[in-house]
Amino acid sequence: MTRRAIILVLDGVGIGEAPDAAEYGDAGSNTLGNLARAVGGFDLPNLTRLGLGCIAPIAGVEPAQNPRAAWGTMRPASAGKDSTTGHWEIAGVHLARPFPTYPHGFPAQIVSEFAERTGRGVLANIAASGTEVIARFGAEHERTGRWILYTSADSVFQVAAHDRVVPLDELYAACEIARSILVAPNDVSRVIARPFTGEAGAHRRTAARRDFSIPPPERTLLDVLAERGIVRMGVGKVDDLFAGRAIASVHTADNAAGLAEIHRALDALHGGLLFANLVDFDQLWGHRNDVTGFYEGLRAFDSALPGIEGALREDDLLFLTADHGNDPTTSSTDHSRERVPLLVAGSRVHPRSLGERFTFSDLGVTVADWLGVDFRDHGVSFLAELLAA
Repeated sequence: MTRRAIILVLDGVGIGEAPDAAEYGDAGSNTLGNLARAVGGFDLPNLTRLGLGCIAPIAGVEPAQNPRAAWGTMRPASAGKDSTTGHWEIAGVHLARPFPTYPHGFPAQIVSEFAERTGRGVLANIAASGTEVIARFGAEHERTGRWILYTSADSVFQVAAHDRVVPLDELYAACEIARSILVAPNDVSRVIARPFTGEAGAHRRTAARRDFSIPPPERTLLDVLAERGIVRMGVGKVDDLFAGRAIASVHTADNAAGLAEIHRALDALHGGLLFANLVDFDQLWGHRNDVTGFYEGLRAFDSALPGIEGALREDDLLFLTADHGNDPTTSSTDHSRERVPLLVAGSRVHPRSLGERFTFSDLGVTVADWLGVDFRDHGVSFLAELLAA
């Protein structure tokens, strides 16, 4: 197998409200469109040359006369608007209901069982940012040894502990216990260990975070490739989103490190799939409504694009897309229910409109088709459109 497919997910970079956005409270959300207007127009020359401006009106991004990529959009078919749902849908899994969220904290019976089975009490149990909750409860945690439990707008059960108070092994074991407790209807997408260090007033999270995800309920593109012995490589949080099933990832601290690992993977991968996620758009800028940071992140990615394109071989297809929206210009700090952009580049690609796809799964089916695998559970391949002269 010499063919390679590269799926590069720009986490949270949506391109306009999905048809059912109002049902999620996201009417008017448009991550790229609203952001471009907020900054007075984008300067993204490499994405423009690929064909970003052909997808939808974006201030500062003109439709390319001779785009280098095929272009389109994909609308979400699964219920929900989080990273797990989006990545699973790309890989062929459709969810009938969204993962549960807990804006007012977790139910008392969940919290009490977690405390009893782990042997430690619980502080907080609120929806808050990680830095905020550690600043508020860190000193009390150090005095009492109780877990700091919190969530966010995402479907996550997060457990923070000082590395001087709770050994990492104990924190990870507690998260495994939480994962066993959190079954339907409280089947949160991810349990996250959040170790921190430092002194009161200057606590900071460490790089020893670990995610304990719910496994996909049915077979995925990754499972099918594994059955056929086709290599799967990940960069970023992709393996966490699939509960480590059929893929391993190199975890990265930020987008810059992620781009460096993508280059290393392209050097090392002789054939198969590279599935990468650049999370800073969502984690650092979307959730914090940081318009300036988000745009600067897009500019940095745009500057890195020629290097990625230059690393492509004749038998490569590069898919640029997203998993949901996270519009930093709205009052919400939550994900937004949006269409996602689709750009497909490679020497074999004949640039043309791919239209609006009715599920993210069309991308996964197209990857399977390119890699010679029969996987058509939930999508329609557009490979013939890409390759047709």
